[in-house]
Amino acid sequence: MIGKPSFLNFAAMAESWESRKMRWMFKLFPVYVGTGANITYIAGDYKELHVRIPLSWRTRNYVGTIYGGSMYAAIDPMYMLMLMRILGKDFVVWDKAANIKFKKPGTDTLYANFVITEDDLTGIKNRVANEGEVNYTFNLDIVDKNGIVHASVEKLIYVATKEFYKEKLKKRQTT
Repeated sequence: MIGKPSFLNFAAMAESWESRKMRWMFKLFPVYVGTGANITYIAGDYKELHVRIPLSWRTRNYVGTIYGGSMYAAIDPMYMLMLMRILGKDFVVWDKAANIKFKKPGTDTLYANFVITEDDLTGIKNRVANEGEVNYTFNLDIVDKNGIVHASVEKLIYVATKEFYKEKLKKRQTT
């Protein structure tokens, strides 16, 4: 099979010059290159991102399937980076925790399609406005070309206003 499977071909919007540049920067960033994966699409508004994880010499483990570490490393920073771009410089965004459940060995190319919806953004912004910070959970499946789930990932992302975060750090230093 060449390219992305049909269920991942949907793209809500075209890439912008900035999102295309970010995608190309990942092709040059040694840590991400080491995962063996590649980012195939980033929406111009950063609300959608596609990752492809091929079974290759870089990703293959001892038993000939995609190494779980490659799967996780390929998807690890994406929600954090997407939210940083979407929310802008007035917010602090951190990866806080993750849980990955391997369901089936990866014996062929795998795909992950990240989407941050308007409902996600509204929920994050409302809670941050009311509480100053939020821990928000995203769920993602890593699938093959037939849509069969090989791993399910839960990412916990911390978001706060910069002002709230600075005050929190000051309090932490005084105690």
